[in-house]
Amino acid sequence: MRIIPAIDIIDGKCVRLSKGDYNTKKVYNENPLEVAKSFEDNGIKYLHLVDLDGAKSKHIVNHKVLESLCSKTNLKIDFGGGIKAEEDIVIAFESGANQITAGSIAVKSPDMVKNWIQHFGPEKIILGADCHHRKIVTSGWTESSDMDVVYFIKHYEKSGINHVICTDVEKDGMLSGFSDALYTEILKETSVQLIASGGVSSIEDLARLKEMGCEGAIIGKALYEGKITLSEIRKLC
Repeated sequence: MRIIPAIDIIDGKCVRLSKGDYNTKKVYNENPLEVAKSFEDNGIKYLHLVDLDGAKSKHIVNHKVLESLCSKTNLKIDFGGGIKAEEDIVIAFESGANQITAGSIAVKSPDMVKNWIQHFGPEKIILGADCHHRKIVTSGWTESSDMDVVYFIKHYEKSGINHVICTDVEKDGMLSGFSDALYTEILKETSVQLIASGGVSSIEDLARLKEMGCEGAIIGKALYEGKITLSEIRKLC
């Protein structure tokens, strides 16, 4: 299972939120490159980079941060937040992203995203399936829908999507454990490569996700708050 630390960006700074609430913003480091290099120095190979400004603005905002991290580290970076048009994808890939995450746009313009899957290839597009009480949420988690998350993933699996990041908003940033039942259902009902996100708070959580069959696990606040240490991650890697 891939271990994937997260860096969320607001105003060019490394931050974390609780349950996606921008009012809970906590700045952990003003230099995302410093954070990314510390990950790389501990054997980490992957990074989940989220442009929270872009998620609210509906277009990429912090692509310069992406470019800096891609050019000055060897991390394989998946990038999300603000990707609403093919122009945004081009910017992300030209900035060095290995993959992009299609979240809100996959709900609002499914035909466009299906074309992206065909054009760029399924290995380049990750489906962002973020949910609250099982219902898909969009626009930086500020808007809700009536679409069930498992139905949503199944729909895109038929269109060729392989990789899915699923975040339960209720768990995100709360350090209270991940959505065990939801991930178990997704792994049972689909064949996608599931990347767990939200609520991971211990090495034991990572072991459980690996046992369940997740392809990857994203870690955010647990790292920044010291619940999981870089030395522990180094041993896993």
